[in-house]
Formats: sequence, structure tokens, C-alpha cells
Amino acid sequence: MHKIIIESLSLQYSDGTESLRDVSLGIHQNAVTVLFGPAGGGKSTLLRCLNRLNDLAEVKASSGRILIDGENILDPKVDVIALRRKVGMVFARPVPLPMSIRDNVTYGLELAGEKRRATLDEAVERSLTLAAIWDEVKDRLDTLAVALSGGQQQRVCLARVLALQPEIILLDEPTSGLDPISTGKVEAALQELKKEYTVVLVPHSVQQAGRTADHAAFFLQGELIEYGEGKSLFTAPKQKKTEDYVTGRFG
Repeated sequence: MHKIIIESLSLQYSDGTESLRDVSLGIHQNAVTVLFGPAGGGKSTLLRCLNRLNDLAEVKASSGRILIDGENILDPKVDVIALRRKVGMVFARPVPLPMSIRDNVTYGLELAGEKRRATLDEAVERSLTLAAIWDEVKDRLDTLAVALSGGQQQRVCLARVLALQPEIILLDEPTSGLDPISTGKVEAALQELKKEYTVVLVPHSVQQAGRTADHAAFFLQGELIEYGEGKSLFTAPKQKKTEDYVTGRFG
């Protein structure tokens, strides 16, 4: 079942660069869908379209539709704040807030008006557990999040998104600055998270794409070249361009 349906999406920035060209794609519910390809292919642009972060960019022209649960989120009438609560995002560089681990996780909930301590405490444990870091930090929730390692900070940032109980999680190269052990923990968390959420990931390498993808989409210069089931796309791609990229002939 598709949670997100992208129909004929095109986008051009004000500097003349065309980032997406007539992209159509169905993103499955409760699965990890990976968007991969060389830099400048349009992957991050597409990710940012899914929660309207591109509203903040200098966009010259865009067309097409993005349906989430049947609603076109590009409609000007859509409540963007509500959309970004439903569609959470984790960025490449962890940016913990200058406050405790606990307050980092509850920040969004408190901003939304939640004051009940029991509810907030439950959200902290649940979110940090889902982000695969509860056991590492449960005895020091009142210490500053910035004192954690990079990998721990990234998982706290993931927990901050999860605390708002989104339906979709977008991750833009979330392990690009992390060591292999921390990367493995984040990847393992994604496999658990897909049981409850729809996950869309821009990986930092083809190897990570191959390890994590239930479904994969290969982008090149703004075009969707190939989309399919993860294992088959990486082992037996149908398009020559995909095969050349996956086998390291370019990129």
C-alpha cells in the first residue's frame, strides 16, 4: 500500500537549475524507501518537497502533485505546520538543542502545549527506545545533549522527531558524519521504525542503500531512472545507468 504518491513532479530553482524533472513514484507504507544516486540528482530536493521545506528555498517553478493519504500536500491551503508534524525530518548533521537530553526530546511536545509530566516522561522513554539509545542515556537524561558523541546526538535528534509521533520519517544522509558502529545503530533503528512508520532515506553511500532498502529509487540529474524492490534493484538492475552506478563505473 502506498502512503505517498508523487505525480509528475518537476521543480526548478531561481538560479535556473532544474532539480526534478517529471518524477512519478509511489512510496510504500511501513517500509524503508531509499532515494540514491550522484550528488545533484534531486534526491534531497524531493525529500524536502515531502514536508514542504522547499517553501523556504528560491523556487522559480514547480508542477505536479504529492499525495499523502490522498491529500495533495502542495495545495496552498494545506496547514504546513501540521504537515511537518506528520512528516518529520532528520538532517545530515545532528543539531541537538542547547539543553538536556530530556528537554531535547520533549521540546516539540511542550511547544505544542503538552504539560503533563507523565505524558512527557512516557514520550521520552518511548522515543529514545525507538531511536536505539535509551539504554545508553536513561541514567543521565538531565545532562546536556551536546556532551554526547556524534552518533548519540544523531539518535537523540531522531528521538526528538519521534516524540511528535509522525507518520512519515525523512532522513537526509543521517549517518554521513558517523563512525561505523554508530552508523550500524542508526541503520538497525530504521529496521525497527518501519514497523510503525513510513521511512524515506537518502543514504550516504550505495552500500548503505543496499543494506537498508526495501524499495529503492535511482536518480540522475533530476530524473528518476529506475525504481523497484531493493534487493533486485541492487543485484539485477534493469537500466544500464543504474547498473553502471551501482557497480561503481561512475559517481
